[in-house]
Amino acid sequence: MKKLTLPSLQQIQQASERIRPYVLSLPLVPLNADHAPQSTFLQLENLQLVGSYKLRGAANAILQTDPAVLARGVATVSAGNLGQGIAWMAKKLGFPCLILVPDHAPAAKISALKRYGAEVKTVNLNTWWSIMVSGILPDFDGLFIHGVFNPQVMAGHGTIGLEIVQQNPAIESVIIPFGGGAMTCGIAAAVKAFNPDIRVFTCEVDTAAPLHAALQHGEPTEIDYQPSFVDGIGSRKVFPEMWPMLQQVVTDSLLVTLDQVRDAIRLLVNRHHVIAEGAGAAALAAALNASIELGSTACVISGGHIDLQILSNILATPAGKGSRFE
Repeated sequence: MKKLTLPSLQQIQQASERIRPYVLSLPLVPLNADHAPQSTFLQLENLQLVGSYKLRGAANAILQTDPAVLARGVATVSAGNLGQGIAWMAKKLGFPCLILVPDHAPAAKISALKRYGAEVKTVNLNTWWSIMVSGILPDFDGLFIHGVFNPQVMAGHGTIGLEIVQQNPAIESVIIPFGGGAMTCGIAAAVKAFNPDIRVFTCEVDTAAPLHAALQHGEPTEIDYQPSFVDGIGSRKVFPEMWPMLQQVVTDSLLVTLDQVRDAIRLLVNRHHVIAEGAGAAALAAALNASIELGSTACVISGGHIDLQILSNILATPAGKGSRFE
């Protein structure tokens, strides 16, 4: 595989112009919470047209592809959010799409894929992961969009970083949910082009934290990945293709517990009337529970797709013992 490099500021700016007709520019709003760190802000990507930031990268990749290739179809492997971005664009532009989802993908995301007209195929996690690692979908001759090691996807996601610094040039830290690294690398490239001193933190749940393990060991290390309701982030191992770039831009990976994510979900609903999926709320959980001084911080609330039964259970359960945030 060709060596990957961080997108340039010019590529991200071009992506911003390219995807503008299809993607919303979203607000960076101050957090409203008692006892919370001051100067914490929420980048509300859950309000995007498909409910997550993934539309940005999907749109940027698709809009740079020959229509003759698109006519043969677009495919990806996705837990749901990238698939929804591709399916939304497919419906908008009129081409077929195939989304392979892992068998633990939530019903809310699968329903949305079908609503947009996508062909959805459920595969076991081992099969899904093998396609993620290889970047190859056998016997498919259309456009296969890999959600991680794809320069066009990274540049599309980098437009989030542009919006953050345009809305608040005083931002000192950005916290980004870590799935595979495309959003992390894209946002980092954008904000560091604006100000190299901005610190980029990822957040991971402690049941699925491959980047934290890689940073500790100095190289990608396979972990015991435990699926949970925080389904949009986490994997067995950091992709080797992404590791050099992640080392270059990430200050640290902040670990949170599942209970801390639940607390953050409740807080977003109670104080902001915002519904976030586990991955999106993880960024806020990391800011609320950080053991280091972050300064003025932007938390990327990456998506809002959460099964209603899971959300109902979380809202019906009191905040964890010792939680300061209601």
